Amino acid sequence: MEDYMLPCLNKKLLGIECMGCGMQRAIALIFQGEFIAAFQMYPAIYSLIALFITIGINIFFKFKYSNKIITALAILTVATIIISFTIKLIN
Repeated sequence: MEDYMLPCLNKKLLGIECMGCGMQRAIALIFQGEFIAAFQMYPAIYSLIALFITIGINIFFKFKYSNKIITALAILTVATIIISFTIKLIN
């Protein structure tokens, strides 16, 4: 699976990691059962998965407060991405 991963063009061209760097590797780690390593690779992976699952369920089964849940998960995901990217830049 790792042989087919896309390279980060931002990192390749500019030498700086983007906010999505590590997501593919984190997904590969989840499939390998290494959940802690996946979180360490890309901290927003679990909130992102929860967001996509909630959106997918909401497409087929409308449920009460779905908009509020999706909004909260989206804010959590974006905040996690920005905070982890900032920490990565500082270190």
